[in-house]
Amino acid sequence: MQLYDLGSVSTLVVDDNRFMRSVVVNALTGLGVRNTYQADGVDAALEMLATNAVDLIISDWDMGEKSGIDLIRRVRAHKPTRLVPIVMLTANSTRRNLFAARDAGVTEFLSKPVSAQSLYARILEVIERPRQFIKTKDYFGPDRRRRRRADYTGEKRRKGERE
Repeated sequence: MQLYDLGSVSTLVVDDNRFMRSVVVNALTGLGVRNTYQADGVDAALEMLATNAVDLIISDWDMGEKSGIDLIRRVRAHKPTRLVPIVMLTANSTRRNLFAARDAGVTEFLSKPVSAQSLYARILEVIERPRQFIKTKDYFGPDRRRRRRADYTGEKRRKGERE
């Protein structure tokens, strides 16, 4: 059972594989998303974003010369798009790739094969647990810390943090 009406959500699906794009678009359609744009690579996605406002980007990682990581960095660097949630899809879901995507500014990470249920779970995370965006000298994107540990009793890294 779906908790939200996604009919007004506008998405951009970026993948160089046409079949994979259709799988994601069909899953989104099944979830009630009515407005989905498609791009076959980073350059096409940036062109699409220049003329269309989207609420969510779903991007493959490996797209040849330019990757989903390149797309994340470009989206996070430009004011009109920098706050758009980005879900990264990959068949290579190693810890190293997860951290690289997180450090580039991804909002959520999803391993292939993708299903409507797993995609909806990531969309729910975006809706129900929005992460504050932070800006540092080297980074702009969602706060990379996923949770605060209530049982942590060690020294705090930053001034002003409470126990």
